[in-house]
Amino acid sequence: MRRLIVIASALLLLTLLGIAWQESRRVKPVALTPTLTGQVEYCLSCHNDLPEISKSHPIKTFGCVICHGGERLALDAQLAHASMRAGKNPADFSVVQASCGGANCHSGSALAYNDHIQRATTSIQATYAGAIASIRYTFGVQPDLTARLAVNAIQAGQSTSGITNLAAFDPLVETNPAVQAFGKNCLTCHLSALPVQVGGRYDHFTGCSACHTPTQSVDLTSLDTGTATKIHALTTAISYTQCDTCHNRGNYDLRSITFIPRPDTPTDRLHDYYQPIAQFTKCEYTLDCVDCHTRTEAMGDGSLYSNKKQIQYIQCKTCHGTLTELPRTLVLTDPNDIAFRQALLNPVVDLKVGDTILATEKGEPLWNTKVLPDGTYALVGKATGKTLPFKPVMGSGCTQAPNDQTSASCHKCHSVQR
Repeated sequence: MRRLIVIASALLLLTLLGIAWQESRRVKPVALTPTLTGQVEYCLSCHNDLPEISKSHPIKTFGCVICHGGERLALDAQLAHASMRAGKNPADFSVVQASCGGANCHSGSALAYNDHIQRATTSIQATYAGAIASIRYTFGVQPDLTARLAVNAIQAGQSTSGITNLAAFDPLVETNPAVQAFGKNCLTCHLSALPVQVGGRYDHFTGCSACHTPTQSVDLTSLDTGTATKIHALTTAISYTQCDTCHNRGNYDLRSITFIPRPDTPTDRLHDYYQPIAQFTKCEYTLDCVDCHTRTEAMGDGSLYSNKKQIQYIQCKTCHGTLTELPRTLVLTDPNDIAFRQALLNPVVDLKVGDTILATEKGEPLWNTKVLPDGTYALVGKATGKTLPFKPVMGSGCTQAPNDQTSASCHKCHSVQR
């Protein structure tokens, strides 16, 4: 009898220990009720170690489900993640409208500067229309360089370029071997392309995250496990290294229709910024890409284009002027000017009503610049925060031809020798 009591006691103790162990492993609910939805969610029960994704998306306001989807009341990980949008990247273009859309978010009106999704999905970076048109024209498949196809079918009813829709590019229906090879080997950089591995690192995410989630310096061994699960960031302070994940990985060889990675291993900013074959000026590698190229150039303006030259307009003269004209300026008089919103999202400069800043030929504010009292100018790097003073060309004794104010002309005298 005593033996049975001991055995029963031992079994009871093991049962209690088992229950205690299971309870210790059970997820303890951490409730969050975002102000935008008013609906409780339990995502922070497991994900309380993730940093705030950005200052403009505070967790108390947005929560997690409004962007990521998922089962908000589930405590089991598999069930909670079952209905998430695009895995860990809700900004993928296949789901971006559901994740980031809405009139008050990123699919509002152009007048309110909330049409980010429309502009991004129709941009050259998204459609890859220029590269597709170029390769098909080169090999005689189409009669000119006008875009007809994109990586995905896309429409832009309000397009001002004359192109209102592009059909999907399908390499399988192409008959030219070179175009078929292009479709197989070269569709790796557009914003819907799956990340590829370059030197042990994935180069970028898809959709909006391709630019706004910094990945260049992070080891992304896998998108499903490891470090990739800890990347939880959106930024407007986009370093040139993020742009380089597509624009400076190497070159395409038209003879073999293959991608050739960069052979060098740059050790400083000067050599990392541009490939050895490129010609550039000091300001071009000292600044970051976003310091010069505007939101319209980088993200598009909502129209469809055949190549990047049709939307690119920033040149040296935008900031430096010409021999006969000072650069265009803008006095900030409206506290609701888009310049203040942009400066708020990336607070590297303190703008005030009454400040005079530079502007593009289209009147867009170059909000990270200022006209100084002595008639010179200053630019603050959007990614570095460094203040860089500069002077106008007018009155400088520059010998540039008055009828040639392109950046290429400036390179003749100001290019850096490496």
